[in-house]
Amino acid sequence: MDIRITSIEPDCFYHIYNRGINGEVIFTSNRNYLFFLQKIKENLLQVCDIYAYCLMPNHFHLLVKIKSETDLQNLVKFQKLDKFEGLHSPQHIFSKKISNIFNSYSQAFNKENNRHGALIESPFKRKLISREDYLRNCIIYIHTNPENTDFSTFPYSSYKSILSKSETALKRNETIELFDDLENFILCHKRGTEYEF
Repeated sequence: MDIRITSIEPDCFYHIYNRGINGEVIFTSNRNYLFFLQKIKENLLQVCDIYAYCLMPNHFHLLVKIKSETDLQNLVKFQKLDKFEGLHSPQHIFSKKISNIFNSYSQAFNKENNRHGALIESPFKRKLISREDYLRNCIIYIHTNPENTDFSTFPYSSYKSILSKSETALKRNETIELFDDLENFILCHKRGTEYEF
C-alpha cells in the first residue's frame, strides 16, 4: 500500500523513521542534532507523545503515540481551523508537523553547509505498532541502533534520558512501565532484539 495514503490514526503507536537523500549524512555537528531535537519538541508534542528516539548521522528513528481524537480536535479548534477533515485530519496534522520539522531543519542545514535541494527523503516512513511485544522490541531496536559504539552512552538517543532523573518531554515513566521496571528495561536492552525492523 502507498505510504502516502496509509492513515495515521489517533491513539496508536508508530515507528517513524527516515534518512537523508541517497543515504547522505544529515547531521554533521552537535548543533545539528540539538536543532533537530528542538524542532521535534516544538512541532510533535502537540500531536503525539514521544516514547523513544535515536538520531544517527544519516537517518533517525522515533517511536510516537498519536494523541487522542479529542486532543487533536481541540488542537484544530485552538488553531482556528475550519474542520476536522481533509488537510486537518489526524493523519494530515501529524504529517504537516513532520513536514515542518524537515523543512525547517533542511533550510538551516543547507544554509550552514552551502548546499541546495532536498535533504531528507519524502514521504517519511512509518509502521503501525499494534502488539505490546513488538512495541517493547521497537524501543530496544531504536535505542540499540548505533553501530560500533556503546548504545548506552550514545548522546543522540533517548536511552540515557529515560535512565536519567532530569526533566524530559519523553514519556519516561510510561516507557519504563512497558518493561515492568527500570531494571528489566536495562536488562532487555542488554539482551537486544531478534525482531526484524
